[in-house]
Order: sequence, then C-alpha cells, then structure tokens
Amino acid sequence: MQHAERELTSPVSLCDSKGLLNPEAIGFAQKPIVQSNLKGQFPNKKKWNTWTVYGEEVLFTATIAHFDIGAVCLVYFLDYETERFFEKRISLPFARHIKMPEYVLTDINFLDNRLSIHASYTNEETHLSVSIPEFDNETLHADLHISHPSEDQSLNVVVPKNRNTFQFTAKHHTLPTSGFLKIGDKRYEFNPDYSFTVLNYTRGVWPKMTEWNWAMASQRSGGRRIGLNLGGKWTDGTGLTENAVFVDGVMTKIHEDVIFSFNPERMMEPWTIHTKFTDCVDLTFTPFFEREASSHRRGLKADFTQMFGYFNGKVRLDSGERLAVRRILGSCEAFQAKW
Repeated sequence: MQHAERELTSPVSLCDSKGLLNPEAIGFAQKPIVQSNLKGQFPNKKKWNTWTVYGEEVLFTATIAHFDIGAVCLVYFLDYETERFFEKRISLPFARHIKMPEYVLTDINFLDNRLSIHASYTNEETHLSVSIPEFDNETLHADLHISHPSEDQSLNVVVPKNRNTFQFTAKHHTLPTSGFLKIGDKRYEFNPDYSFTVLNYTRGVWPKMTEWNWAMASQRSGGRRIGLNLGGKWTDGTGLTENAVFVDGVMTKIHEDVIFSFNPERMMEPWTIHTKFTDCVDLTFTPFFEREASSHRRGLKADFTQMFGYFNGKVRLDSGERLAVRRILGSCEAFQAKW
C-alpha cells in the first residue's frame, strides 16, 4: 500500500531562488496555492494551460503552451453525433512575448492573426474568448463563461523527480460553463447545468524522455457533478499521484498509483484503469473516437493519441461510498516524447 501524500495548506513557491524545486512545495493541495515561479533551466521548462469543455452536443478544447524554444496554440472540437472533428494548430519560435502566468487563476492571452485566445479571470469566473478566421474553411468564435465555485475543491499537486526535474499540475474539474461556440452558421450553446470545463494548468521542468497516460471526465450523472482525474507512468515511483475523483466539488484524493491497460495496436478496443493495490478504482473505458497528433522536428519528437469515449465502473470515495460510474463521457490519452 502506498503511503498517504503530504497535504499543502499554506501558499508556497514551487522553486527556490536558484530555480530548483522547493522541498516545501512537494505534496498536494485542495486549492491552487502553489506559485509557479520557474526560472533558468533553459530549454527544459514546459508550461501550458488547457481548457476542455464538455458540452451536451460538442467537445471544445483550447490550449496555450510554451516550451522555452517556442510556443504552440491549438484549438479543436468534436461533434459527438456527427463526429465532425477539426483541429487548428499555430507554432511560433521562441515567442518571448507569450507570457505564461505563475498562478493558476489569472489572465492569459495568445494573439496571432490566424488564431487568438483571451482568458480573463475575475470574481470566480474565467471569460474565455477564442477567434479563428479560418477553421475548416469557416470562421470560429467561442465565447464562454467558466465558473469556479468558491466552495469547490481542486487537485493541485507538485511531483518531484529530483531538485532539477519536477512538475506542478492543477486539474480543476466540473466547472459549470455557459456561452456558445459558433463555426460558420452552426451554433452550439452551453448550459451550465450540463456543460463543464476541465482546466489543466501545468508548469515544470520535465525529463528529456517523458511518457504518460491520463484519463479525465467531467459530467453530470445521477444528479451530481462527477469529475475523474487519473494519471499514470510519469508519476510512478515519486510518492505523489494526480489521482482524484470529485463529487459536487468535494475531492477524494487517491493515494495509489493507477494502471492503464490497453492495446497500443488497437486503441479503439476497451481500456481498463485500476488502482495498483486495492479496488479503489475499477473502471472500463470504451472509446468511440480517436485523435492522433505528432511532432517530429529539431529538438522535439512527440507522439500523442487521445481517445474519447465512456467510463463505466466504480470508484471508492472517502465517505466509504462505492460511486457507480455509468456511461460518463471523457477521454484517455497516451503520450510519449523526447523534448
């Protein structure tokens, strides 16, 4: 059995004055109290903000990322019924003008004549605006209001490899979302009772070779807001996990590693996800759509597969309840990189 992880309860800086991991930051918190004051260690710093919105008709994702040697911005959407999918990606070398904030809940912008993302945070709400003049031969505009309920808990975890290699990630689930996405003449509406955003905020100094699996979902099921966040491989052996389940804003932190089992040659076959030592997590994931992305260029080789589908199974909560997970929409991914 893995030991319980250290819980952070007071604001703390991720790094010391030399840019090395601050030992006092190692652990997890229920609120975004870690300041990501990365410095030095060029070119190994990795930073990104991703908003994934699960609507009733469509999934919409926007990402701003900076990898020291350049910035990447990407936007994609998936219509569940028609399986219409399109992705727009913009890469900029160095991009020193792209400022990645040190705090989870604050403003961030990416401006280019081909794609713009503006996210502003105030009064427990993120206003996310995305505009793309040419998106699958049409114009895209998204205007979203993402609520961050003050009483909700979130997963904020600092994972150490060593003083020079470490990672802070914040996963904020089941954030009620209103607004619209318009692509050409097609307009999708987001109802905050049934549309939820997952915020993935990541800052760290990663190893040259990186591999991870990540499963996540944020849906209303059985009248409750349910969020799943399960990760594997990159956290293994560190004593920390990014594993948690959320029910109506209350987090159950899962202190065990989880194991992802799937056929890499046939990714559309069902996956299984379970905790290493107990039956705390026992899930099956059945995909219906596959997204692949790769980048092979100077100094970077990355292969990424993301599957969209449905989770079924059970997860044990802190209350002792065996939460039934029934056909909850979400995604699983497999990532390998040399960067």
